[in-house]
Amino acid sequence: MILGRADGLWLNEPKRWAAEGDSLEIVTDKASDFWRETHYGFNRDSGHFLGFPTGEAFTAELHVQSDFRQLYDQAGIMVRIDERHWVKAGIEFSDGQAMLGSVLTDERSDWTTAPYQNDASDFWVRATVDKGVLRLQISADGNLWPLMRLAPFPMASSYLVGPMACTPERDGLKVLFTSFRLSPPLGRPLHDLS
Repeated sequence: MILGRADGLWLNEPKRWAAEGDSLEIVTDKASDFWRETHYGFNRDSGHFLGFPTGEAFTAELHVQSDFRQLYDQAGIMVRIDERHWVKAGIEFSDGQAMLGSVLTDERSDWTTAPYQNDASDFWVRATVDKGVLRLQISADGNLWPLMRLAPFPMASSYLVGPMACTPERDGLKVLFTSFRLSPPLGRPLHDLS
């Protein structure tokens, strides 16, 4: 059982990881990354992702703890259809600080970043997919959930969703994931922060 479930599928299983109950600790491998084409011109699908199967609509939440210190250190949640259609969201170290970051890939990757005003070493992230729309939320305490991103997202009969981490410039980032929850979509109004 990993994160309290038995149906997780690894993409690029890290060399070092341990699971107990609802917790998963991983240590990233060298030069692990998820990216497609934009700006850099390369494709990388070597990041660590533990995906749990969903139906066509869901909400997933995850608690993430790590010490982001080097360029592009990142961890959070991923929603994935295949190597050309996915999103990753959480904290990413960029421009000398831990930032909110999300990359939505529909054949090619985009990237959004913003300063994060709370403790980046301890946060919650939520992804909701419903009727072709992706809603990402971030939380400092697991109670108040401001909007991080709202975007169109490819519709599919099923997705994989779960913890993601990678370190394009190094190895050795230790990340603790806990409190993974997968449920039907919450269906709350856009400005409901609960």
